[in-house]
Amino acid sequence: MSSLKILVFGAHPDDAELNVGGCAAMWAAQGHKVRFVSTTNGDVGHARKCGKELADIRKKEVEAAAKVLGIETAVMDVHDGELMPTLENRLIFLRYIREWEADIVVGHRPYDYHPDHRYTGVLMQDAAFMVTVKFVLPDVPALTHNPVFLFSYDHFQTPIPFNPSIAVPIDSAMDQKMDALWRLESQIESYWYKQNFVDVCPVPDEPEARARRKQEFFDQCLWKPVWRKQADQYRELIHNTYGAEIATQTRYAEAFEVCEYGRQPTQEELKDLFPDIAIQ
Repeated sequence: MSSLKILVFGAHPDDAELNVGGCAAMWAAQGHKVRFVSTTNGDVGHARKCGKELADIRKKEVEAAAKVLGIETAVMDVHDGELMPTLENRLIFLRYIREWEADIVVGHRPYDYHPDHRYTGVLMQDAAFMVTVKFVLPDVPALTHNPVFLFSYDHFQTPIPFNPSIAVPIDSAMDQKMDALWRLESQIESYWYKQNFVDVCPVPDEPEARARRKQEFFDQCLWKPVWRKQADQYRELIHNTYGAEIATQTRYAEAFEVCEYGRQPTQEELKDLFPDIAIQ
């Protein structure tokens, strides 16, 4: 398979890492080019810090996470909670997709608890056809092919539940994914601590205490059940794509749904777009 270019839109500086970090690490290891784009700067996503101070911290954090995953990353200059599906933002999405010459584009579904997530999905969908129209944003050459557009997993049921097209085992990349998430310290000490914007438990600087906190995070990360759920819930899909032995061994997975607005791959073509999975 020739080298692929994958672009992932996440609403905040942690969403792409949480939703696609495992596949991104495997793609990169297999020679493909991956770029994450945070569509807001995350400047209110903490219990004690906010504004430019927090935005700068979170940008540095995702840059550190990208180095761990072996990918590129970018952060849009949009305040957390203020992303809107405007023409201006649609053109920004178009520019990112065209300049990356993306084969695959991933983003949130437009059905979600958070408006930034929803509008990231809307903007991705709005770009899905326009990336091929040459007189729209004419200073960046239009793509001659329409990428495959994918939605990342969520558990929301209304108005339409997530309908996976492929579920990818990420067990071989879990340590790398967790190591990347460990770089998102502002989230570990704040929202991920008790899932509120009141309590804070700073990550210690002292080496032994820091090592204990890291192991605790690896062992008790609140997102692990989400990745286990995808493996359990979509095990038949994993079996159909990767075979019985891999399906039986899979503990963690990342699932994706093909958006009907982009190129529509066959199931075999879809498998070829994702990382090869070796039995551990």
